[in-house]
Amino acid sequence: MIRIGIVGYGNLGRGVECAVHHSPDMKLVGVFTRRQPETVCVQSEVPVYTMERLYEMKNDFDVLILCGGSANDLPTQTVELAQYFNVVDSFDTHAKIPEHFSKVNQSSEKSQHVSIISVGWDPGLFSLNRLYGQAILPQGHDYTFWGKGVSQGHSDAIRRIDGVQDARQYTIPVEEALESVRRGENPDLSTRQKHTRECFVVAKDGADLKKIENDIVTMPNYFADYDTTVHFISQEELDRDHKGIPHGGIVLRTGTTGFQQENKHVIEYKLTLDSNPEFTSSVLVAYARAAYRMHQEGQYGCKTVFDIPPAYLHVESGEELRKKLL
Repeated sequence: MIRIGIVGYGNLGRGVECAVHHSPDMKLVGVFTRRQPETVCVQSEVPVYTMERLYEMKNDFDVLILCGGSANDLPTQTVELAQYFNVVDSFDTHAKIPEHFSKVNQSSEKSQHVSIISVGWDPGLFSLNRLYGQAILPQGHDYTFWGKGVSQGHSDAIRRIDGVQDARQYTIPVEEALESVRRGENPDLSTRQKHTRECFVVAKDGADLKKIENDIVTMPNYFADYDTTVHFISQEELDRDHKGIPHGGIVLRTGTTGFQQENKHVIEYKLTLDSNPEFTSSVLVAYARAAYRMHQEGQYGCKTVFDIPPAYLHVESGEELRKKLL
């Protein structure tokens, strides 16, 4: 059994707990938190420990799955823990991945452990599909559409506006742009042409609704570059109709083959997710299996999804995979 430890117990940590529960080759050893352990209610019958207990228990588990945030937690946490453990994280700040990789790699090589970073669906599974598409159709174009889904960061940004009590924001692909790509027209799309944003907002009593709407649609880096629609609803409607965290998206590669480039091709990979964190957690758990297997073989250093053989992700052996799936 692969012994798993969870570091951090928010939406992602709870999803990892569930995914490990459904993995026949894994066992959850414990959850590690910065909160008071007695205040953390886990679903499994596993103990909850303070973060300080990690180091004295390092022989009790094989892989740590890090479930903190990319902004404040993982840039330091992954680097620190990779000095002592095999780790998997979901660092998703695309522009900073090379820097994160370099720092984690130094820690992992020094300790001769395996670290796998930026695991999830984007970065992660979408990254793999972009790589496959470019490799197979080098004469072509990449397109990525996100949604329809809840953007947690954008929802938080709305909640910080004066007069807002609660909010959810959805990112929605523009269907006309998507169909143009599918037809192989290779459109040159601006940010506004690819996605729209739809906001459902609960305003506080007496709040200025027009000001809230204007503050949303003109917010730099979040909404100003998109066509944005704002709906004001009650807290009851928000809780009833928008309580989940769905997401998803589509990666497409359009390209041509033939000496005259006369034949067009479209590769499409699509995700439709009821729960963004639970799906991401399931990806993390599969890559934890890979980290364990690679470490057992004597490999070490930092890896990304580009470096992991697909067979290492699956619970079954190579022989079984060749017989059943190939």
